[in-house]
Amino acid sequence: MNVIWIVADTFRQDHLGAYGKNAEIRTPSLDDLAAKSVRFDRHYAAGFPTMPSRADHATGRWTMSFMTWEPLPDGVATLAEILAADGIHTAAMVDTPFYLRGGMNYDRGFQTFSMYNGQAGSGIRPAPGQHHESQDARAAWRFEGDRNVAQTVTRAMEWLQLHYKEDFFLYVDTWDPHEPWDAPAYYTDLYWPGYDGEIVDPPYGHWRDAKGLTEEKVRKAHAMYCGEVTMVDTWVGYLLSMVENMGLMDDTAIIFTTDHGFFFGEHDGLFGKLTFAKRPDGTLYDFADPNAIWSFSPLYEELTLIPLLVYVPGVRPSAYAGLTSAVDVMPTVLDLMGNEAPSWVEGRSLLPKVRDPSTPGRQFTVTTVPFANPGDPVNAVDNRRRRMAYANVTTVTTDEWSFLFSPSDTRSELYHLPSDPDQLKNIISTSPEQARDLHRTLVGFMKETNLPEHLLKERMDLLLE
Repeated sequence: MNVIWIVADTFRQDHLGAYGKNAEIRTPSLDDLAAKSVRFDRHYAAGFPTMPSRADHATGRWTMSFMTWEPLPDGVATLAEILAADGIHTAAMVDTPFYLRGGMNYDRGFQTFSMYNGQAGSGIRPAPGQHHESQDARAAWRFEGDRNVAQTVTRAMEWLQLHYKEDFFLYVDTWDPHEPWDAPAYYTDLYWPGYDGEIVDPPYGHWRDAKGLTEEKVRKAHAMYCGEVTMVDTWVGYLLSMVENMGLMDDTAIIFTTDHGFFFGEHDGLFGKLTFAKRPDGTLYDFADPNAIWSFSPLYEELTLIPLLVYVPGVRPSAYAGLTSAVDVMPTVLDLMGNEAPSWVEGRSLLPKVRDPSTPGRQFTVTTVPFANPGDPVNAVDNRRRRMAYANVTTVTTDEWSFLFSPSDTRSELYHLPSDPDQLKNIISTSPEQARDLHRTLVGFMKETNLPEHLLKERMDLLLE
């Protein structure tokens, strides 16, 4: 069995039409894939955001307990290394910009590795007077095919033309639809007729605290994001059509997922995925400020609940309602390709659930920025280190509950998802025992994953008002 694993960064689950949560979104190619696949409805991010998620994908481990945003440590084997040692041609086509930048080594194990340097975004804009390699690529854009997802998918299609008769594992990772949302205007026109080409950047905070932002501009930004979602769908569709034309659908599994979602004004105006603190003058810090600090950053369902489609030849399409985690995809690939997961892999293969959707899911999942304490400098969004004004929020999700744990203060939150799926009513004050039970679950998880003592100690107590 061959495997093609496709990752599109910042792709909200409710913006994939097959999930039935957004009547306006246009994702016909992925909807067609979903109609052939098992759709996972309660799949959650683990390490958060970009590179912690890729570490989970590469290792099948809860890396938030022993890694930060950093190179893969020595002695930690990757999926690609395991498969390459088994004689599989391993290939990766990526444009997510942090695979190699700043000493990162996320090409480990890939015999073919191609990285397109055209991506730029809020986290990596050059300071005044500095140059960034993406500026050269983007300055040359003329056509849709010059865009990042187009370049990455085209390279994947070219690679397949040379190697489709081999035993292969192909990993395709595009940063689209991550900001900046700059798909050709005709994509945004689908959602914002008469779009004028303005690029709206998220402030990574509450939009009302950001200079120059209005509710209308947040809606325009969301339309731009939707345009990029549809552009990603279009190019993934080209790849899937080639796979069909090559006759690979009978012996190739296809996985589509993301790393996390994004806020577009939910929860009292959050716009981004983490939240900057305010300067003494009341304005928000931003990515260009070397003194920027991260503030309290809750991880709600818009960020943590992510899409996962798994197509396996010969398996009846269905939907799976149990809890699963991003760490489960790596051992699933091993299982699909006939390899036993090493003992150190903490994820669980999803193949039994693909074949029998009545198979029970996890009892809980954990989503968090790699554990850190207040004041610690972290690489939480990009490869620039910034201090944290608060310890990171960790979200524990069960079938019924979403528990957002905030160490060392009384900001923890609790939501009953069946009755409050939008997480509008924090009931921790009226359900303290449920919160304490979920906190005990989290403490057990941190101990089991060998969280260092200085980080564990900070999280041993649940403080309630």
